[in-house]
Amino acid sequence: MTMEGYLRQDGRKGIRNLVAVAYLVECAHHVAREIALPNREHAHVIGFPGCFPNEYAQSMMERLCTHPNVGAVMIVSLGCESFNRFKLEQFVRDSGRQVETLVIQKTGGTRSAIARGQAFVERAVEALSEEKTVPMVVADLVIGTVCGGSDGTSGISGNPAAGRAFDRLVSEGATCIFEETGELIGCEDIMAARAATPELAEELRASVEKAAQYYATLGFGSFAAGNADGGLSTIEEKSMGAYAKSGSSMISGLIKPGDIPPTGGLYLMDVVPDGPVRFGFPNISDNAEIVEMMASGAHMTLFVTGRGSVVGSALAPVIKVAANPEMYGRLREDMDVNAGQIIEGTATLDQIGTEIYELIVAVAGGTQTKSEDLGHREFILTYKSFEPIGPACLPV
Repeated sequence: MTMEGYLRQDGRKGIRNLVAVAYLVECAHHVAREIALPNREHAHVIGFPGCFPNEYAQSMMERLCTHPNVGAVMIVSLGCESFNRFKLEQFVRDSGRQVETLVIQKTGGTRSAIARGQAFVERAVEALSEEKTVPMVVADLVIGTVCGGSDGTSGISGNPAAGRAFDRLVSEGATCIFEETGELIGCEDIMAARAATPELAEELRASVEKAAQYYATLGFGSFAAGNADGGLSTIEEKSMGAYAKSGSSMISGLIKPGDIPPTGGLYLMDVVPDGPVRFGFPNISDNAEIVEMMASGAHMTLFVTGRGSVVGSALAPVIKVAANPEMYGRLREDMDVNAGQIIEGTATLDQIGTEIYELIVAVAGGTQTKSEDLGHREFILTYKSFEPIGPACLPV
């Protein structure tokens, strides 16, 4: 199946052609938001709230500002934060994208900064609208998956249906990323059995063990009251449901946020920070996981939910897969796929998997998801610390 994409200098292709308005400290967030507002369909706000520098945040912002779906970047700095705006601007410029940095303290304050930023965005949107597209195939796609607001239906409808879609995508050469190592506790051995190499199998086990130790140190597991209200009983039960969305393909590698998979295939993303527990929760919301997969090049994300979630994302579309048919009835305007039909007996896993696959192709071709149409642009980036992955983590 062929689509049309925007060719980037590094050879990747984008399914959207957006302007990223990137603030470098929370003090610049309001100005960035106002800059994007008149062109909110084409200009998406992303940013890092912290003032203290962080290597992870720098790397994430570099990857996000050069995401395949981004065609131009407006960097918004207060002026006294520690974020290295010069390095970020040069990184973006080297990628062939139009970029400008706005320093609020040097431009006369809020109103003048907003006016200057809006003028840049207006010019960038007009220029991007004239860019030509190139042919794109399924093998060019990078797709992430996450589950949130899980209940007792997630693991028997939505997640395995997403897994069926993943299997088809991988068979056609696409890159697929699943994560949530804190919700794979108990699945490490069956995951390791799917590893491409024995060395990768050990890395997969180690990533889950790290997550288990991290949560134990924090004093809780990745299990919320809402999960119990929805019929889940243990982290193991939740983990088996979360694991199902990975499908059954061979696992080609393990990556960390911002690592770009070198080939097509199925990858586990390790999102739990390395080293001692220093930064609080591993991920404080599902959107943090979506952002991290975007930083690794995900064009879009499958979001499976049983209780119901209405979020979307900046830069990359989110496809909502409703696992619970009753919830789908209540939140129909936010859901893209009703996997609850599997529970009702009106559709099979394979049929819903095919529906998800076909929707992915349609969204890559320009069809808007429900969250895009509703204007959802959620984004969150916090402090973390990661060590580089080793050679055993990637395919030869």
